[in-house]
Amino acid sequence: MRILGIDPGYATIGFGLIEAERWNARMLSYGAITTPAGLPLSRRLYQISRDAEELIGKLQPDAISIEELFFNTNITTGIAVAHARGVLLCAAEKCGVPLFEYTPGQVKLAVTGYGKAEKRQVMDMTKRLLHLAALPRPDDAADALALALCHARSSTSQLPQTKPERETI
Repeated sequence: MRILGIDPGYATIGFGLIEAERWNARMLSYGAITTPAGLPLSRRLYQISRDAEELIGKLQPDAISIEELFFNTNITTGIAVAHARGVLLCAAEKCGVPLFEYTPGQVKLAVTGYGKAEKRQVMDMTKRLLHLAALPRPDDAADALALALCHARSSTSQLPQTKPERETI
């Protein structure tokens, strides 16, 4: 199963594609979608939508794993990220790829075995589990690979042998 992890943002959106079969996973691709700082939010969201649909079409994942929103102290940034996350959810739906959402704690637990692990521990375990020579950069891409691993590990007993059927509305 090919799983695309997405770390939502509006300036930098991390992505990581893995291939998972039961407990074995290997990294296929990772990177980031970026938007220029000077653009109005509406233009950035439009670009994120276009780029996400193009990326999903190119990578052909069987599932997408995305992080649920976690608001820290900056509510203004959180709202912009929420807008971008909505655009990413819409792009996944438009492309017909099943979407799975995980909290930061669920990602930490699945990747490190401890739901309150430090970011560095998650990154190190992601590197180890995917047998990578170095930590993926930018950090958003490493986070996205951790999200993909989370889905692979959380749904191990549920990983289908073939692409799941898509419901029509």
